[in-house]
Amino acid sequence: MTIRRVAVAGAGIVGLSTAWFLQDRGVAVTVVDRTGVAMDATDPTGHERAPASTGRERAPASTGRERASWGNAGWLTPALTLPLPEPSVLKYGLRAMFNPSSPVYVPPTLDPKLIRFLADFARHCTTRHQMAALEVFAQVNRVALGAYDDLADGGVAEQTRDADPFLAAFTAETDRDHLLEEFDHVRATGGEVDYEVLDAEAVHSLEPLLSDKVRAGVRIRGQRFIDPPRFVAALADTVRARGGEIVTGFDVSEVRDPGNGVVDVISADGDHVSVDAVVLATGARLNALAHDFGVRTLVQAGRGYSFSVVPDELPKNPVYFPVQRVACTPLHDRFRIAGMMEFRSPDAPLDPRRIRAIVDTTRPLLRDVDWDDRSEAWVGSRPCTADGLPLIGGTRSPRVFVAGGHGMWGVALGPLTGRLLAGAMTGHTDPVLRHFDPLR
Repeated sequence: MTIRRVAVAGAGIVGLSTAWFLQDRGVAVTVVDRTGVAMDATDPTGHERAPASTGRERAPASTGRERASWGNAGWLTPALTLPLPEPSVLKYGLRAMFNPSSPVYVPPTLDPKLIRFLADFARHCTTRHQMAALEVFAQVNRVALGAYDDLADGGVAEQTRDADPFLAAFTAETDRDHLLEEFDHVRATGGEVDYEVLDAEAVHSLEPLLSDKVRAGVRIRGQRFIDPPRFVAALADTVRARGGEIVTGFDVSEVRDPGNGVVDVISADGDHVSVDAVVLATGARLNALAHDFGVRTLVQAGRGYSFSVVPDELPKNPVYFPVQRVACTPLHDRFRIAGMMEFRSPDAPLDPRRIRAIVDTTRPLLRDVDWDDRSEAWVGSRPCTADGLPLIGGTRSPRVFVAGGHGMWGVALGPLTGRLLAGAMTGHTDPVLRHFDPLR
């Protein structure tokens, strides 16, 4: 089967990366999305529209900001790109299930799909599964940054930034033992981690913004980061410049493959696009379209929250607080604070309690920050699978493909996903894709 024209449903970093790599293989692409790409969160001067900085959060407007690509911490960190299900997460999650301030929160629910997802997730929180999944992640982490280099070499204007030092910070030396144990597991399964253990004096010399509460750290080398809204906007620009079409306001309601060599992608308004093949990259809403093509693995929204502050002196590199599960990233003129894993409907509104919980847990760890002067309050849905592995590849239809389920790592693995899937769709399947079979 020759594929000359593809529709990609979803204009996040996964969908746009897939479109870009398909173009690189000579395929014409049309990207459709019900809201828009991250560029839709900027005004004509390039300045981001943000909620008023009053410290009172409101739900973002229905633009590209609602997608996980927009409010992500922007980390490209092979050392930390790890499968979510693991024994300590299960123990922590059970303890925190009914605490709305917990970094991992599962609200009381009678939703049968969420209950089924959580039961399957718990089943995968074993050491045996963790080690097997780490072996898979070791394979992709070795080449993930190279896919970003491909995009840069191909004309994407927004560049990745080296994160050195990339710091993990702790209030006690004993608190970092779990992270160091994770690194041991990564190395044992073939992964690569270059790190240095730091005492209080060393970690403060590398990042003065850290408060006196921080007493230990880890310096991780070989990591990078991006400004997610800028990067996704630049990627969309390049897809357009190469002849691709990006159609916003196209809410895909159905995909039809009648078996005659043409796939019809139909919107809720009755518009349609007819192509040789379609890629479903619709994030936490993936199941609605993929189920009819044999994809039974549940994709659950693991919602993350973020906001921005402007410290007296902006750090040059990211800071990670593993115990608090808070990620901090300098994004040109502001400092993004991100955290939370909230298993909930993607349509639920922003919950200000999640923002306040992040503020309360992070305030003691950073100095010279006006926590009441916040902007860009955001909630977005990370598409999580119960086994922690994404869904990348074909379905029961030879003309319908899936790219999603990356959990927290859609930005880190988005370009690599696009490269792998574009290769598979044009006759060059990488063996690693067998682990990500959407029909598993």
